Amino acid sequence: MMNQVNSAETVDAAWKPLYKVGGISALLVVAMIPIQAIIFIGWPPPGFLPNTSNVSNWFTLFQENWFLGLLELDLLLIADYAITGLVLLSLYVVLRRTNESFAAIALMLGLVGLAGYIASNPAFAMLSLSSQYATAGTDAQRSMFLAAGQALLALYQGSPFFVSFVLQVLAPLLLSIVMLRSNVFSKAIAYVGILGSATALVIGPPWPFFEPALGAYLSLISVVFFAVWYILIARRLFQLGQSASNGKQLM
Repeated sequence: MMNQVNSAETVDAAWKPLYKVGGISALLVVAMIPIQAIIFIGWPPPGFLPNTSNVSNWFTLFQENWFLGLLELDLLLIADYAITGLVLLSLYVVLRRTNESFAAIALMLGLVGLAGYIASNPAFAMLSLSSQYATAGTDAQRSMFLAAGQALLALYQGSPFFVSFVLQVLAPLLLSIVMLRSNVFSKAIAYVGILGSATALVIGPPWPFFEPALGAYLSLISVVFFAVWYILIARRLFQLGQSASNGKQLM
């Protein structure tokens, strides 16, 4: 059962649309997880190591099926991250009454991390390079486009990705810590968010503690925690939206 709140904590009807949008966005984030998994399992992507062989394979994939190429280079993840920003904003609005400073820091870290990933994603740049590679008239030109593709893949695995990953994990961690002192969210939701964030920080992609393939499988643990977290958040945001409609206090 959700914790009772102080009488001063009432639902602001002005934020009702955002609560509902945030709840829908949280469910969409969860829905994209199995879709992306099906795509990767059904159509394994070319390698991500920045070498000419992998870049050539990416170019071939884009020339054969440009949309599948975009999906393999995390087009859905770009959409996912854009939607996640709405969830973070919704949580900030709700949690600002508990600790506005931490909620604002978490929102800022999350949005910067999301923007950093979207900016570093090479999907559309690789699509453009593949088209230019296909029409290149000389070996020198093709070598130039292959080198550019290698640079994109190297950037995709470089500092921008690592920094954005860490920021995106710190954001839900801080929000979950604030939830522990909030009467709006249950402590169960907070603990799930903390477990997901802590797991991602320990075994996530940037850290070399595990062999890459093993690390990828272990990172699924944090994905499960976050999926549950988003579902619980969506449920609570919908409740808040309904409370705003009825002019009730948060319960």
